[in-house]
Amino acid sequence: MYKGKTIGVVVPAYNEGKLVGDVIRTLPEFVDRAFVVDDCSTDGTWREIREAARDANDRVTRPDQEKLHADGGQPVSGRVVPIRHEQNRGVGGAIKTGYRRARDEGLDVTAVVNGDGQMDPEILDRIIDPVVDGDADYAKGNRLSRDEHCEQMSAWRLFGNVLLTFLTKVVSGYWRMSDPQNGYTAISSRALSAIDLDDLHDDYGFCNDLLVALNVRGMRVTDVEMAAKYGDEESHIKYRRFVPRLSRLLARRALWRFKVKYVVTDFHPLVLLYALGVIGIGGGVLYGGWSVVAATPTPLDALLALLTVLLSSLCLTLAMIFDRIDNAPLETDATEQFHELE
Repeated sequence: MYKGKTIGVVVPAYNEGKLVGDVIRTLPEFVDRAFVVDDCSTDGTWREIREAARDANDRVTRPDQEKLHADGGQPVSGRVVPIRHEQNRGVGGAIKTGYRRARDEGLDVTAVVNGDGQMDPEILDRIIDPVVDGDADYAKGNRLSRDEHCEQMSAWRLFGNVLLTFLTKVVSGYWRMSDPQNGYTAISSRALSAIDLDDLHDDYGFCNDLLVALNVRGMRVTDVEMAAKYGDEESHIKYRRFVPRLSRLLARRALWRFKVKYVVTDFHPLVLLYALGVIGIGGGVLYGGWSVVAATPTPLDALLALLTVLLSSLCLTLAMIFDRIDNAPLETDATEQFHELE
């Protein structure tokens, strides 16, 4: 328990047999329940999870913790609950499994700490504080707030993160948010009960998708400064599949958010501005390209194409400004100053 609130942690793990045990063993003592989800790993992850869970449960015994039956394993008594998927569901699917267990147990705040060792358990209190204190319904780490925080990021990883940050701002409506791929998060029981977990993406776009769902439900979100941490872990992201899938997901979820928030619930003219902007830019680019390929372009053709793109860009910019203003109350000022722990 932490500041009078019950705290749960979801630890998704896939082929992290060398790292997940240390994550489990270093979880802070204030964590009431940890749901460690092995997403059908092919190495020794499940064995390591059960051994670390046994060690942790033997070390900490609490009278309010009943016996729980771990999926796919033996009954476990204590705060660490091993869960094993019989089929691989993706990192989002693993988090959703843990979220359901946390929701069923009525935990006040549920954090996510990945099993790859990239998320320092020693700063878990910083991540959950905005939610525990009632300043936000969802808090997430942000490695992009200062240059020194992302020193360990490769140039390619940093570029991709910055690009995804902009796209997710547009799609989710959280315009002050950064680093949407950061999975070090905390969510309130209120927010967890309000969203439909079954509708959320099962793979690496889960964090982006969750932000869209939270926005539609009117949940407050905040960033918490943290430094990037990389070690011996290996990324399981296959970029040839990840980029097209995430692009389709973001486009689909943007249309869903605009429809629900600005058409079905309450009409807002920014929908028309977004439509005019996207259609106009696409039309201007196609007209300019057609003029070059199909005929000899004249100065008038070039001017018409340029004006169409410029006016459409203005419509798109105005739509974004309206969207940012409309969603400003959903982003709090609880961003914390990060200090290195000695």
